[in-house]
Amino acid sequence: MTNKTDSDRLWAMACHLSALLGYCVPLGNIVAPLVIWLAKRDQSGYIDEQGKEALNFQITMTIAFCVAVVLVFVVVGIFLLPILALVNLILIIIAAISAYKGQPFRYPFCLRFVK
Repeated sequence: MTNKTDSDRLWAMACHLSALLGYCVPLGNIVAPLVIWLAKRDQSGYIDEQGKEALNFQITMTIAFCVAVVLVFVVVGIFLLPILALVNLILIIIAAISAYKGQPFRYPFCLRFVK
């Protein structure tokens, strides 16, 4: 896994950036990284690792968004939703940059569903 080709780094970055689709398409933040990961995971251990990381984080964020939507009814969610959206966006960008540099990225506070 030490030798990462340009293609490996590009696909790893695409796994992270594809989650941005969730801002336009419902559940696009999960489906897009899943499709890329499933298509490319056998090509490289690096793509496999970063694809799982992106997928796990987006599943975690989707759960957090659902909880925040429920909490809107007790006002707390009104403040949580924009914070979650901003944190998601920032971490996706940081992860994509790290992945393209060939540096494995681990999202903070991420539940590991896909191992």
